[in-house]
Amino acid sequence: MTGLGTCELDRRRFSLPLAIVAVVGAPYPSAGQSRATANSSRPSVSGHPRLAGVRTNRSAPPATVTPVLIYPDVRATVAWLASAFGFEERVRVGEAHRAQLAVGAGGAVIVADVGGEKIQPAAGSVTHIIKVRVADVDAAFARARDAGAQVISEPTTYEYGERSCELADLAGHRWELTESVRDVQPEEWGGVTVSSW
Repeated sequence: MTGLGTCELDRRRFSLPLAIVAVVGAPYPSAGQSRATANSSRPSVSGHPRLAGVRTNRSAPPATVTPVLIYPDVRATVAWLASAFGFEERVRVGEAHRAQLAVGAGGAVIVADVGGEKIQPAAGSVTHIIKVRVADVDAAFARARDAGAQVISEPTTYEYGERSCELADLAGHRWELTESVRDVQPEEWGGVTVSSW
């Protein structure tokens, strides 16, 4: 297909290439094929056994869980997350509506604009913390701090084998950067292994 079609997202209309509009309506079984049959033949995400049968889509992040965070300025946020945390923009929806970003091996986040009931975090409350695994937490902390992140806690090594810090971004979202410094059985520090990762 060629040309433009329209797609409604959060009550806004965007002109998108028709190929993308068709993907938004997926799943799309072929004639005479049930939706269940179409889903069973789809490739898994990155070969991960827990995601077998989950179809990937170049218009959506391949992560199993993708937080959607609300910001007052999507473009400024994309630039800041790239500068502070090394995120890479993958998909842009409208000039200021949404952006999909990748981080590390398989991590993803979507930043979306403020609108209607969607608001950025309020001062004095923390509703979520996004944990990002990094290879060198001290370097990642310095990069984010130098880019203007508010320091909530400095890098600290914990008994459960992680060295972590916490920062707030330009809109108040909390980010925990963490580096595994040793492999520790949960029972060594008071946790309980329910099922192995």
